[in-house]
Amino acid sequence: MDKFVVKGRTRLVGEVDVKASKNAILPILAASLLPRKGEIILNNVPNIADINTMVKILVELGSEVEHDAEAHRLSIHPENVNSYETPYNLVRKMRASFLLLGPLLVRFGRAKISLPGGCSIGARPVNFHLAGLARLGAKVVEEHGYIEASAEYLTGNTIYFDRPSHTGTENILMAATLAKGTTTIVNAACDPEVVDLANFLNQMGARIYGAGQPTVIIEGVETLDAVEYTPIGDRLEAGTLLFAALAVQGDIKVRGINPDHLTIVLSKMKDMGAELETTPDSVRLRISGRPRGINIITYPFPGFPTDLQATAMSAMAIAEGTSTIKETVFENRFLHVMELIRLGASITILGDTCSISGVNSLDGAEVMASDIRAGAGLVLAGLAAQGETEILRVYHIDRGYEALERSLNSLGAQIARVPQ
Repeated sequence: MDKFVVKGRTRLVGEVDVKASKNAILPILAASLLPRKGEIILNNVPNIADINTMVKILVELGSEVEHDAEAHRLSIHPENVNSYETPYNLVRKMRASFLLLGPLLVRFGRAKISLPGGCSIGARPVNFHLAGLARLGAKVVEEHGYIEASAEYLTGNTIYFDRPSHTGTENILMAATLAKGTTTIVNAACDPEVVDLANFLNQMGARIYGAGQPTVIIEGVETLDAVEYTPIGDRLEAGTLLFAALAVQGDIKVRGINPDHLTIVLSKMKDMGAELETTPDSVRLRISGRPRGINIITYPFPGFPTDLQATAMSAMAIAEGTSTIKETVFENRFLHVMELIRLGASITILGDTCSISGVNSLDGAEVMASDIRAGAGLVLAGLAAQGETEILRVYHIDRGYEALERSLNSLGAQIARVPQ
């Protein structure tokens, strides 16, 4: 139960590296159940709570996992996986654990998993996952909070999503790689993390075509092989650091990220007054003076990511003029607004839209993180505020960022992690 104590009004300057994407690694870890033998090696893996939870689940299922935290390297041996039922005490901690449903189903012909937990940011139904697996021939039953799926084998089919589903697309991708025949996903999610999973599966021997486009085709194969792989850089960590610099009139360079994964975010930062320089694997942002107010609508990729909504709002809170954010992905993703108001922000909520009237300065106060990204947004607000800000429940932040305070402190921030 640590807390952060943030001393505000410090300018961020320098260069910083991001680790591999949490939202790319979690489905890749689920996919590590698909090969029957060999060693899967993952590089540049951050030491964060959600990844550690998924590793514990794999170990409970029978995988042998070696985690070199200092080298940020995972080694996974899946040959001794012996259970098709995931442990509830671990699955309840995060939604991404539901990604194990497809791999367990194709490995054992059956799978049992509890309905997922995670951040309280709104309904995130799993009906797309279940309907998709049913289209592939699985019998799916929900009872007492658990999902049980069974099939002697899966058969390729065409699956239609009403709207793009990030994890739904990933679950079907993994299941369909070892199904008989060809599967087509229509209205698939186009996120870079989905593309990264497809690249990982293809490197193992899958035949996936069109990842990153609304229509994806998967030709089933007999087996997959273990490989070594380096997942993509974390666009959300990079976006958080860049918004931090924007909020405190900084000048930073973030390395290890593909700018193409942040196209609309960088465009919005330019609209706020930032000067940007990009290379194939880095972004430099600098800004002098207060940012300008803008309007944002969150939307699935390539739209503005909902996971950067809170950090954008913190920068808007001290921007010149009025900004608006319309949240179209999760209905409960404004829980951080009341905490920002405690810091002196001027924000009103009307349904799915926030209106933010920029103020000259925020003032330090005690606030509480409600989820991963809301917590990161409060850290940014604390950096921009006068005096000290105390942020409680930073375990939420630790689920998605490896020592966020260390990355920011390397750029000049003054953030102390204090045990409670």
